[in-house]
Amino acid sequence: MSPSRPALSACFHTERVEREDLVMFINACFACTGQAEFYGSSGGQVVSVEFLHEYILGNYRRLYARTLAAGINHFNQALIAVNLLATGAETPPADRREEGLLIAAALRELPPQRALRALRALRERRVNNRRARAVIRDYLAGRPDPAFDAVKYRAHVRALATHAHLRLPGELGPFLFEPDRRAPFEAPLLERARQARYAKEAIFDLPLTVAEGLAAARGVSRDELLRRAAPRMTEGERLRLQRAAGREDVDLAVDLGRAPLTRVALYALSLPEEARRDRREELHAALERAAARALRKSPAALGRVAAVLDRSYSASGSSEKRRRPLAVALGVSYLLRAAAREYRAFWTAPTPDEILVDARGQTDLATPLLDALACRPDVVVVLSDGFENDPPGAAAEVARCFRARLDPGQRTSIVHINPVFDSERYAPRGLGPSIPTVGLRDAEDLPTVLGFARFAEGTAPLAELERYLAQRAAALLSRHGRPSVAAETAGATASGEEAVEALAAPGEEAVEALAASGEEAVEALAAAPGAP
Repeated sequence: MSPSRPALSACFHTERVEREDLVMFINACFACTGQAEFYGSSGGQVVSVEFLHEYILGNYRRLYARTLAAGINHFNQALIAVNLLATGAETPPADRREEGLLIAAALRELPPQRALRALRALRERRVNNRRARAVIRDYLAGRPDPAFDAVKYRAHVRALATHAHLRLPGELGPFLFEPDRRAPFEAPLLERARQARYAKEAIFDLPLTVAEGLAAARGVSRDELLRRAAPRMTEGERLRLQRAAGREDVDLAVDLGRAPLTRVALYALSLPEEARRDRREELHAALERAAARALRKSPAALGRVAAVLDRSYSASGSSEKRRRPLAVALGVSYLLRAAAREYRAFWTAPTPDEILVDARGQTDLATPLLDALACRPDVVVVLSDGFENDPPGAAAEVARCFRARLDPGQRTSIVHINPVFDSERYAPRGLGPSIPTVGLRDAEDLPTVLGFARFAEGTAPLAELERYLAQRAAALLSRHGRPSVAAETAGATASGEEAVEALAAPGEEAVEALAASGEEAVEALAAAPGAP
């Protein structure tokens, strides 16, 4: 007996709601970091994103866990891991192994301070089940330099060891739990940390974050600390401290050769205009190299591309994310230029040199969008926070008329990339139904979010979204030596590189090709023993 028409209608409606729920959640996880934005407070961000996490966790637990591998930002990866560990009793038996492996793999790929902070949140939430203790034990045991972690992240490691009832190896236990110990340690770093309590000179041999606290307690000035600790600073620390060093007349030579694209853009925009003019060639070359590194990690070959880039005043960001939207726009411009066969950038206020770009004025997206569409590109990427006010709604109307009158065959794809989370909408703010919107935190993640854009457009079925998440989970597990689990998880495979390359193809295929982003899954499965 075939199902009735009302039953089929209800089935399709349920599938559509599930797909929309998951797309909204993943989109939020690309952009939201729980920090204040230009138009929203940090409190509103946290409340909105925590509600989304609770809703998806309660209704789509397996897909919620697989979202760990979808390329979302670190803030949401950590929150997912904590929520899964806190509700382990609700995990279906068939999903326990995969879920546990995904949590462990995601924690290993997080920056250590983020992973340790997430695990410490388990203590604050009074989560101490067997799986949580095992995850804490395995994470600490798998760290490459436990002594360094014990010194730099002493409070975190000590709290986790206590919470999980761990017996730490070697001298780690005495170092963490015997603060008044006078006997020397055999481990050089632990011994230097012990000596720093008594000898000023030993402070400068410690990791900078540890030395900062000890230096303040012993009356060492910050400029002296920065000057003497400079040879041991990481490039991330140099970039982070550059502004403070400038105020204190300390010269920190910053090597931009290994910094991620967005961080290089943030550094460039933090410099005064005169310094940017003087170092124009250096900064331009650093941005080009960073874009090339990002493309080697996540390849994307595009055809004719035009970008509409928002440099209105709201792109200056907030006190917690200063100039970040503008830096993402600058980084995306360099990434698209490196990936495209032909590329043109249209800023909301024309700028003669992108290196000198700043945030000012109203948000007029319609004018640069008209200029971009006049070039007849294969893809138009609009990067904006979505708060269009000069005039409101004009870009959506331009896109609607373009689709209806000039491009009914959808030969040109239009995608809105938004680096800002709108807490009132539980998603990045869109520009209208004619333009799919995808969230983005870092410019170097653009190939990943382009692969997700078809789901935001609403044309892909739920089954395809589930396959996409399965492929991403397979790739994550394969990277951490779990090929058999990855092969079981993957299901059908699809190459994300082909999907992004096809953005350059004219016609309806260009829109459909925004779908898959499973290149990493395919590569990982191909490298796995016994993989198809």
